[in-house]
Amino acid sequence: MKSSAATSRRFPRLSRLTRGWVASWIRVGTQMSFYAMTLADIRVAFRQYKKEIVRLIAQMSLGIGALAVIGGTVVIVGFLTLSSGATIAVQGYNQLSGIGVEALTGFFSAYVNVRIIAPAVAGIGLSATIGAGATAQLGAMRIAEEIDALEVMGIRSVGYLASTRVTAGMIVVIPLYCVAVLMAFLAARVTTTVAYGQSTGVYDHYFYTFLGPIDLLWSFFTANMVAISVMLVHTYYGFTATGGPAGVGEAVGRAVRTSLIVLAFVVLAIALSVYGQSGHFNLSG
Repeated sequence: MKSSAATSRRFPRLSRLTRGWVASWIRVGTQMSFYAMTLADIRVAFRQYKKEIVRLIAQMSLGIGALAVIGGTVVIVGFLTLSSGATIAVQGYNQLSGIGVEALTGFFSAYVNVRIIAPAVAGIGLSATIGAGATAQLGAMRIAEEIDALEVMGIRSVGYLASTRVTAGMIVVIPLYCVAVLMAFLAARVTTTVAYGQSTGVYDHYFYTFLGPIDLLWSFFTANMVAISVMLVHTYYGFTATGGPAGVGEAVGRAVRTSLIVLAFVVLAIALSVYGQSGHFNLSG
């Protein structure tokens, strides 16, 4: 202890840096422990909290209050992918027309939307709506000491509050992903054929030639992994929120920022692991 105190007095900057690194690794370990506990309690959520899971699915998909008026998260994600699909069509057509192969816009849509755009945009919509809402709800319960009250009553708070939300997010992402893919495809096709006047036969030929069923399955897997990662991050920040209402708002902001970073890494990791070597790409036909 004396040598440590002497080292701190002699090298104050090194001491502060070391304490910062140690605190950061402790936070990482705490998060990993919470994530493992949440995933392990999913079986408990299915066995004991089925009604809570159903309630959360209805709340996440169709929304409550003002959000329910516009159709909830499904409609929000639909509009997000609608705009991103149209952007893909605009950029793809303009870039490909520069080298005289604008007929390949259908290939561009089938290739980019499935592998990157649809799962990424679905994850962004999930983070901005469902994830942020989960963080705010859990944070409000934490500062109101409702989570402590659940634990006093003998209820597994992680299983009841976190695992149920992760499970509901995994289920809700299924229609969410379907809407995202369909709206991206529709926006790209309408923009290319109506706005730019390309023949629907040419667009459909290249689109269906390069739209592989295995790519759709991998895209769905990516969206599911993104949903799990996003919900884990948001439930952790909500579960550990401190500092009153201002602390809840800060937790929501940190959760959204962290989940978007994790989302990008998950999409990138899966894309590189699946398509990094061969690419499943054959430009012919």
